[in-house]
Amino acid sequence: MEFDISMPKCWRRETKGHKFCPGCGHGLVLKALGLAIDELQIQDRVVFGCDIGCSLLAYDFFNVDTMQTHHGRTTPVITGIKRARPDRIGIAYMGDGGGYAIGSQHLVNAAARNERITAILVNNTVYGMTGGQMAPTTLPGMKTETSPYGREISQTGYPTQGPEMVAAITREGAYVARGTVGKLSQLKNMIKKALETQIAGTGFSFVEALSTCPTNWSTNAKDTWSFLEDEMTKYFKVGELKVPAKEE
Repeated sequence: MEFDISMPKCWRRETKGHKFCPGCGHGLVLKALGLAIDELQIQDRVVFGCDIGCSLLAYDFFNVDTMQTHHGRTTPVITGIKRARPDRIGIAYMGDGGGYAIGSQHLVNAAARNERITAILVNNTVYGMTGGQMAPTTLPGMKTETSPYGREISQTGYPTQGPEMVAAITREGAYVARGTVGKLSQLKNMIKKALETQIAGTGFSFVEALSTCPTNWSTNAKDTWSFLEDEMTKYFKVGELKVPAKEE
C-alpha cells in the first residue's frame, strides 16, 4: 500500500473529514482524482456528477461545479452537460451498482457513442450504503447479505468485468483502465490519462478503481488489504485495456 500525505489543492478546505466509513476506499479514489485535476490545472472547467449510493457522499469534496443525480443516471447527465458545454470537463462518478446494474445501459451506450466524458467507477464488490448486498461485481463464492452461503455462479452468473466490456465496444481514441486504491500513484496517473483523453477530444474515457469496504466485508485492516490485493486482483486484472494512439 502506498502512503502519500499530499492534499489536492482543489479539495474544499472548509469541510470536515469525509463522511465515508472508516477504511472505505472512496476517499483514496477521490484523492487520486483531486491530484489529477490539480496537475492538469482544470479545476475551473470541471463539472463533477456523483451517483446515489456511497458515491453521493462525494458531493462536497471539491471546489468545482457539482451535482448529484438519480441512481444510475450520472453518465447521461454528464453527457448532456458535455454536449451543451463542450468546453467543460465532465466527470461521472459512480459505484459498481450505479454503473453495472441500474446504470449499465447508460454506460454501454455512452461508450458505444464514444461520448467525450470521463467515467470513474468504484468497485468494492458489494452494495455498500444499503447494507452489503450482492452486487454485479461480487466474487464467486463471496458471502454477502443476499448471498449468505456465497455467490452461486450457476444461479447469478459471473461478476461483471466492466473495463473489459467497455474496451470491447469503444472506438479508437478511447481510454479504458482498471486501477486500485492499493497503488494510488498508478490510479492517479490512470485518471489523469482519462481526463487528458477527454481534453484531447479523442473519445470516451473510463477508469474502474478497485476499492475497500471493511464495514460490509467484516474485515480488519490486515484482512481488508489482503482481500483487495490478493483476491480481487485475481479476477479483476489491474492495468490499461485501451489507450489512444499517439499522434506522429
